[in-house]
This record gives sequence, C-alpha cells and structure tokens, in this order.
Amino acid sequence: MIFKVYYQKTINEVPVREATNSMYIEAESVEETRKKLADREYNIEFITPVTGDYLEYERQHEDFHVETV
Repeated sequence: MIFKVYYQKTINEVPVREATNSMYIEAESVEETRKKLADREYNIEFITPVTGDYLEYERQHEDFHVETV
C-alpha cells in the first residue's frame, strides 16, 4: 500500500500549512511507515493511505514518486 506523509523537515519546526512537505512511502501500515521514517527526524503531521481513484490522481502529477526507504 502507498501512504502519503505530510511533514516538516525538522522535528523542531512548528507545523505551518505553507511549509508542509509531502512524500509517498510504500508500506503495510501507518506504523510501518513511521518506523521507516524514524531515522530522518521529520516532524510528521499526518499519514494517509492513497488508493483507488486518489492514487491514480496523484500519479498524474509530475512530482509523484515513491520514496525508497
């Protein structure tokens, strides 16, 4: 399954919508996604599964790529 992760680049950064980054991770669960990103010290705001029509929509964007972790 593919998850979309919304995050700030540093753990000390306060979440601000305009400064939020996102990435796509392939994992079995939200917990596994968090474990895969634990060493990066991101301030993870939200993780959501991307499936079906939503996944197809996201794949149409040129900046779509699944991170290898």
